[in-house]
Amino acid sequence: MAATPTPASPQAPPKPTWDPRRPVPPFPWLRPTIRIRLTLLYGGMFLIAGIMLLSIIYLLAANALNVGSDLPFRILSGEVSSDVCNLRSSPLPADDLNRALNECVNEQRQHALDDLLSRSLLALLGLAIIAFAFGYAMAGRVLSPLGRITRTARAVAGSDLSRRIELDGPDDELKELADTFDDMLERLERAFTAQQRFVGNASHELRTPLAINRTLLEVHLSDANAPVELQQLGKTLLSTNERSEQLVEGLLLLARSDNQIVERKPVDLAEVAGQAIDQVRAEAETKGVVLRGNREPAVVQGNGVLLERIALNLVQNAVRYNVPEDGWVEVTTEVQHGQAVLVVSNTGPVVPAYEIDNLFEPFRRLRSERTGSDKGVGLGLSIARSVARAHGGHIYAQPREGGGLVMRVTLPI
Repeated sequence: MAATPTPASPQAPPKPTWDPRRPVPPFPWLRPTIRIRLTLLYGGMFLIAGIMLLSIIYLLAANALNVGSDLPFRILSGEVSSDVCNLRSSPLPADDLNRALNECVNEQRQHALDDLLSRSLLALLGLAIIAFAFGYAMAGRVLSPLGRITRTARAVAGSDLSRRIELDGPDDELKELADTFDDMLERLERAFTAQQRFVGNASHELRTPLAINRTLLEVHLSDANAPVELQQLGKTLLSTNERSEQLVEGLLLLARSDNQIVERKPVDLAEVAGQAIDQVRAEAETKGVVLRGNREPAVVQGNGVLLERIALNLVQNAVRYNVPEDGWVEVTTEVQHGQAVLVVSNTGPVVPAYEIDNLFEPFRRLRSERTGSDKGVGLGLSIARSVARAHGGHIYAQPREGGGLVMRVTLPI
């Protein structure tokens, strides 16, 4: 659908393809964020310290109570009764009575230690819950500047370079990071604004002489007494001038479409595709290319003129870069998975898969069409990609089996 670049044309740097919109996981609260990790780290450290402290207290208490030691006195005769220990009320020999009392005291001490352990564990559990909650709150407070930086970066990724973090608070590492990020955004905004202003001004300045040249050429061509050679030269110059006007218009549209679309209105892709087909129908009939396809309603929010430019560029390329005989172009629109989809497929020359990415770069064509100056200026697919990105969508190209391409445009509804 397009031809290869000339060896002298410089390769433009590839545009970023990162999409800031990330898929939402099924359980977002299980995402291992820095806040959760800090909470687990500090809460876990407190829990380990509490367990160690409880073990030390238990060992010291057990050692102080002398568990398992003998009684500091001996009973020579008599009877002893107890509500705690299981002692017989009948008289016992002195040795048996001392042994029973010793076991009773040890059992009582063990009960005291068990009760101390259970109460300490309950207290530790309560303190651990409080520690994790306090750690989560403090981690959120400490990391809140990072949240602002992330939200600003996401807004900037959506082509809103006017956003700034403007973080206040203590002059710490996070504020230094935020200030550095603001400075970078300021420089990026100035660079992008200057670039777009230059392209826009240059395009506007070039329009005037091109329009004057076209007028002069048309006036000379209207002279019936002009020599045939002069008329042929005028037609050649007029064709060259028209190509230059297309290049200027393409550059201006490319500069404008790189911005995010602010004013959006409902636009039906089926209607847009139908208008593009009507504009190309005469050229398709001349080349013997059949236009077909089923176009279902697919309404999106965007700019109708720019969306029509996408469809027109794709359909024009599909018609111009086709086979000499029995060629066809299929244009379909539909809604799939909550997105509006425009698909333009055609017959044509075989396109290597490794050349697909080059098609979307400005002034790039396939090798087989490097001399085809009558087929465009090499900005059609670049403009289509810029317009699709400005609408929050994407455009994909895939080689078709047997030759040609399948161009797929997806836009959010």
